[in-house]
Amino acid sequence: MTDHEALFAAICKGDRNTVVRLVQAAVDAGQDVGQLLKTTMIPAMGEVGERFSRNEIFVPEMLVAARAMQGGLDIVEPILADSGHEPLGHVCIGSVKGDLHDIGKNLVAMMLKGAGFTVDDLGVDVDVPEFEQAVQRGAKVICLSALLTTTKHEMRTVIEHFRGREGVSVVIGGAVITQDYATEIGADGFGADASDAVRAVKQCLRLAA
Repeated sequence: MTDHEALFAAICKGDRNTVVRLVQAAVDAGQDVGQLLKTTMIPAMGEVGERFSRNEIFVPEMLVAARAMQGGLDIVEPILADSGHEPLGHVCIGSVKGDLHDIGKNLVAMMLKGAGFTVDDLGVDVDVPEFEQAVQRGAKVICLSALLTTTKHEMRTVIEHFRGREGVSVVIGGAVITQDYATEIGADGFGADASDAVRAVKQCLRLAA
């Protein structure tokens, strides 16, 4: 049987090699990887997010943990897809038009994957038509990232494009973004950091935070 405590600890510490070894061992033993994801892997990333919120760890540690989690997800995702496992929801994410920064965006994307979402990562310098295509592919929440004051106005453009679109929500975040700005431009949610962005997405989808 998989050592669930060891897997939990390995994700929290960012020990990718151990995560991959333990997840692969679970697969080889015929264990229910959906249950492994739900009971051990997702809670581990939740713990990482909580530690970050408490300032016990910082962005580098979060990135290492998220990459370790991704090592496990790379193994289980194809199996879950073949089994018809349903993700929590379908989300797309991108840095807005003119913004080429991706560290924060990448961290949010990894945290969302770690929380059980399907994530369509559109990259950087993403224009409205690319977000529209992602929605056509099934995204229910659009996550917008901006690091620059000169690009944050592009968030308003995206929000106005989707305003009134039933079943589509927009969550924004980034170094220059505040709750006040999110309210001003009519965003459906705001993430102060990566773990808070996951909370905002869950809230938009009416899932337990």
